[in-house]
Amino acid sequence: MLAVLAGIVWWTRQQAAPPQAGGGRNAGPMSIVPETIGKGDIGVSLNALGTVTSLATVTIRSQISGYLMKISFKEGDEVKKGDPIAEIDSRTYEATLAQAKGTLARDEAQLKGAQVDLTRYQNLATQNAVPHQTLDTQVALVAQYQGTVEADRAAVKSAEVNLAYCHIVSPINGRVGLRQVDLGNYVTPGDTNGLVVITQLEPISVLFTLPEDNLQAVKKRLKEGAVMPTAAYDRSGANKLADGSLQTFDSQIDPTTGTIKLRAQFENEGRTLYPNQFVNIRLLLDTHKDATTMSTAGIQRGVPGTFVYLVNADSTVSVRPVKLGVTDGDRVEVLSGLVPGDRIVIDGADKLREGAKVVVRSATDAANPAGTAKGTASGAANGAAKGDSKGDSKAGADPDKAGGGQHKRSEDGQTK
Repeated sequence: MLAVLAGIVWWTRQQAAPPQAGGGRNAGPMSIVPETIGKGDIGVSLNALGTVTSLATVTIRSQISGYLMKISFKEGDEVKKGDPIAEIDSRTYEATLAQAKGTLARDEAQLKGAQVDLTRYQNLATQNAVPHQTLDTQVALVAQYQGTVEADRAAVKSAEVNLAYCHIVSPINGRVGLRQVDLGNYVTPGDTNGLVVITQLEPISVLFTLPEDNLQAVKKRLKEGAVMPTAAYDRSGANKLADGSLQTFDSQIDPTTGTIKLRAQFENEGRTLYPNQFVNIRLLLDTHKDATTMSTAGIQRGVPGTFVYLVNADSTVSVRPVKLGVTDGDRVEVLSGLVPGDRIVIDGADKLREGAKVVVRSATDAANPAGTAKGTASGAANGAAKGDSKGDSKAGADPDKAGGGQHKRSEDGQTK
């Protein structure tokens, strides 16, 4: 009875024991995807958060008082500088201009008469025919009329300006927003909201901040006259919205955050940027030419520090410590530890160790593991089928041996 129980316990433990790990000394080779180290250009980029800001935003207000008689735009229209926006009742200002012109004509006539009298008195004064007091009075009168005429001319210009204000035009190129006042309302220069807001969208700028530690590098590049490409990405950082360039930076560092503001300008021809939009900014500070680069997928970190698995000529891998530089997307600069032509593991490095055997598979197989597994399973099934067929043929050729073998297995099963 005890022997039976001991046998059951032993059989149960054998069934529950895990299989040997694939990383053992006698285990099969591990499947990996390699990459060959090469040379190329890699950018030194700075990432920041920014807000889109228009270079010009104008609130259109009336500079005179009057009834709004005409609106010459539709909400959302694109307008050019000088395009008509609205018209205010101009009848009062036309009458004022006519009155000013009439006053100017009257005073000019009086000035002309005074100048004729002055010429006459000057001729008589040479003959001592008139007192000098009369001549002096006439000189003062001519000067008075001259001043009056100048004031009248200024009044005419003022009336002309007010009349021109009745026809409101766009001061910039931009996009018209929503209308703030309806037709027929009485508008004044003191209206808070104005008539409409025009916003310049082409070009447009983005304000963003960088740590003060980056200021000297940015300043150096701008002083050299370098054009620093700037890319704007959406909130997720995955989709590029526009390409532009850095224009300048602020004159003061924010003491509360230790950052400085910078402005980049974008042509925005595709209208992908709008004021107050939140964007991610990637500023290309510099480019390292002809640098040794590798994929970030090959980077491993552990007890040796930062390292990679180097694929050797005998289909084994070895641990190679590396020193890395700047990272640009999925590429990283290698400062030391690797040379162009070396092959490293970028996929399948989870169970590798020093000296492990590897078998190289293509990147296509790595991207389609289901197909690879299907092919492997199909090959294994075909191999098993061939083995069974071969075994059956042998059994058919020597039935005694086949029977003997079956009997032996039966005995083994009974013994167990």
